[in-house]
Amino acid sequence: MSIHIPQRILVAPSGFKESLSAETVAHAIASGIRRVIPGVQVDEFPVPDGGEGTALALAAATGGDVVPARVTGPVGVAVDAHWARLGGAATGTAVVEMAAAAGLRLVPRDRRDPGETTAYGVGELIVAALDDGAERIVIGCGDSGTSDGGAGALQALGARILDRDGIPLARGGRHLIEAAALDLTGLHPRLGDVEIVLACNIHNVLCGPRGVARVFGPQKGATPIQVELLSTALDAWAALLEAQSPFGGAMDVRTGAGTGASGGLGVGLAAVLGARLAPRFEVLLDSGLLPTSLDDLIAKADLVITAEGAIDFQTPRGKVPAEVAMRARVEGVPVLGIAGSLGAGAPAVHDIGIGAIASILTVPMELEQAVEQGEELLRDAAERCMRLVMLGSALSARAA
Repeated sequence: MSIHIPQRILVAPSGFKESLSAETVAHAIASGIRRVIPGVQVDEFPVPDGGEGTALALAAATGGDVVPARVTGPVGVAVDAHWARLGGAATGTAVVEMAAAAGLRLVPRDRRDPGETTAYGVGELIVAALDDGAERIVIGCGDSGTSDGGAGALQALGARILDRDGIPLARGGRHLIEAAALDLTGLHPRLGDVEIVLACNIHNVLCGPRGVARVFGPQKGATPIQVELLSTALDAWAALLEAQSPFGGAMDVRTGAGTGASGGLGVGLAAVLGARLAPRFEVLLDSGLLPTSLDDLIAKADLVITAEGAIDFQTPRGKVPAEVAMRARVEGVPVLGIAGSLGAGAPAVHDIGIGAIASILTVPMELEQAVEQGEELLRDAAERCMRLVMLGSALSARAA
């Protein structure tokens, strides 16, 4: 009886948000695989998704630099952030990671009201890249702790958002309900010389029942009342952008693809600056930023293992495992998904090409404990999954 043993396995995970980086996840899974098949070739491809770790991953992959910066955090307190100056074929490109300046992890749990947080620090990172001479700025959208429609970033770039009395608005999305006028005369002078691309989840829209206030507001700490107030404020912001922004009249600012990226950062930068909103994996994986092709590695693999913090009903809507599965399906390569937890609707991922899913948790435990033991749990889960793969191979060989 001859058992087919995978000779080459690709590990292509997302990070586990507010817990483990994609690089750490990939290393842990690879370690678990080698417990079962010591000599197997494992290719590790931590997938940048625009969220936490994107700037660092792209800088490392291209031989670029990570540039530290002290900026205004989402609750108005200064935080240590960074942006990336890429190297190699991507020289001249800067990567600004929204999460580094305004991520949810930077919002204390007792201050999680997305109507009050600001993306001002993101604008400060863009200013730093402009002042450094960047020719192209890629903004990674993901893991945001804000819902201010990009107003904070625009304020940092020199825009003034005024109420009916000509008084500049305070920072925070809920204040946009008073927005009556835009003064763009003070915008950074280099903005017209650079290309700005937002790598975003195009499923996210600004307004309506699937708008950022109602879909992501609760995840960012908003109460039902705060959700409705924020939704009304973003409606007002959309109306102002439609009427007065340079590019707002030519786009669907309310429900256009990607307008809700990072709490509406997408619509603010697109309508005012002419930034391009593009599918995040198209930008991060297919536009020449990375020297290694995910598609090439998939084509060489016998098995692909992907992972994210939670596999649930949202996974098919543009998350890393869905993207990996879609590409693997083209090549006919089987995919296994590992998650920190399996949530409502998780079986839907089978329809997009993920053949099997598994959680790293085997017994009930507190979130803090799971985070603390995350790497060990991932290694153990990968080992269990590979033993099942080998068992399946043995059964197939016996049947043959």
